[in-house]
Amino acid sequence: MKIYNSLTKRKEEFVPIDGNKVKMYACGITVSGEAHIGHGYQALIYDIMRKFLTKVGYDVTYARNYTDVDDKIIAKSHETGIPADEYAAKMIENINAIMQKFHVDDPDVWLKATENIDNIIGFISALIEKGHAYPTQKGDVYFDVASFPGYGKLSNRNIEDMLDGVRVDNDDEKKNAYDFALWKSAKEGEISWDSPWGKGRPGWHIECSAMNREAFGEQIDIHGGGRDLIFPHHENEIAQTEALTGKPFVRYWTHNGLIKVNGQKMSKSLGNSLLLADLLDKYSDEAIKFALLQTNYRNDINITNELFPDAEKHLYDFYSLLAVVDEVTYKFKGMELTIDTDEALRAAEYVQKIEDEFNTCMSDDFNTALALSNLFGYFKDIKKWLNEKNTGGMFAALSASVQIRKTYSLLGLFTKNAKEYKAWYEAQNSASEEIPADVKAVAEERWAARQNRDWAKSDELRAKLTEMGYAVKDSKTGYELTKI
Repeated sequence: MKIYNSLTKRKEEFVPIDGNKVKMYACGITVSGEAHIGHGYQALIYDIMRKFLTKVGYDVTYARNYTDVDDKIIAKSHETGIPADEYAAKMIENINAIMQKFHVDDPDVWLKATENIDNIIGFISALIEKGHAYPTQKGDVYFDVASFPGYGKLSNRNIEDMLDGVRVDNDDEKKNAYDFALWKSAKEGEISWDSPWGKGRPGWHIECSAMNREAFGEQIDIHGGGRDLIFPHHENEIAQTEALTGKPFVRYWTHNGLIKVNGQKMSKSLGNSLLLADLLDKYSDEAIKFALLQTNYRNDINITNELFPDAEKHLYDFYSLLAVVDEVTYKFKGMELTIDTDEALRAAEYVQKIEDEFNTCMSDDFNTALALSNLFGYFKDIKKWLNEKNTGGMFAALSASVQIRKTYSLLGLFTKNAKEYKAWYEAQNSASEEIPADVKAVAEERWAARQNRDWAKSDELRAKLTEMGYAVKDSKTGYELTKI
């Protein structure tokens, strides 16, 4: 089993700190708004990691957190007039509900910053005592970056470029500009807690370190999060934790790629943030998972207008075959069928092949992309066996379909009733209104432009179709329009 370690920048053999016990933590959501597709993706990835590690025999304890107090939440509190703690609680309730709809399992341990204030204060006090942090007269506490020589080892940043692109607190009481806040003194009307330095609240970075220490002790095996957290968040976690304990904090750092929308970084400021709830109103949870997992988790994912419809169509094709297998199986239910030894052996070997290939893919740094690509070959074989129209072919098709459901359920796929999903998909597509004449006219004009190899015109008309609410997918013989 190999895992890519962001600290060493290479794949490494996975060897837990304590036998087969695995302590695994992933940074969760700052609950300043509703869950978007990036939140769903990260929750999915680390849920899959936990499940596969468990499958191959490790005793995994998996923890995630909710950041339920920070600057963004306080800003939302002021904006809405809802107290910060009430606003955070409501967001957590909403996010939990949508993750259930997405069918991502809860971690073994949920952690919340506001439930760990005493632990955080104790952590900060110990850092001050060791000379790694200092309070100011205003009641803020900062980590002294210069006191930790290993700072920058995860991100490969040095002191000179440390401030580049990072928002820092403007405080003339700081020793250095790059020192970061462990405790923030309370402003008028802000949520706060008593501390040895006065009323205030924790900084973002110290929350994860303190919660980890409370849940797992001084060291953990796997720490995950989005690649955008490497600096400064995870770098700061390393500094404050290792400064306190004197031990390596994390054995394997893992980071998932980021979500882009039509080539641009997804952000509220660009107006291209995709809420998970909105996507689940249009697509099945399995289609969203299938679309996301086709990319290696360490790479960025570019969401286009075609990504989710294409994934749903692939699933429909797969489920349609599963529905045929189910129908044939039901037809012969209760009957005694004779399967010769060679046919039984063929089926058994194929079942083992599905399982072995999946485990090989996932043991190589959780390669879901390769595992999904194998599905197309499996279903091609199932179709071939069904076309044999004999008991041997039926048995092979049934055996393979059962194993696919069993194996790929770890990725959250093929958990639905095939007949029901097929009916739902067909209803969704038949319910889509007739494509308006003006949309068809633009589509035809674009097709003509493509035939004439006028790619600029073709791109211009594709953009126009998008504005009209339709995505277009080209093939060798024509095109297909789908309502966005």
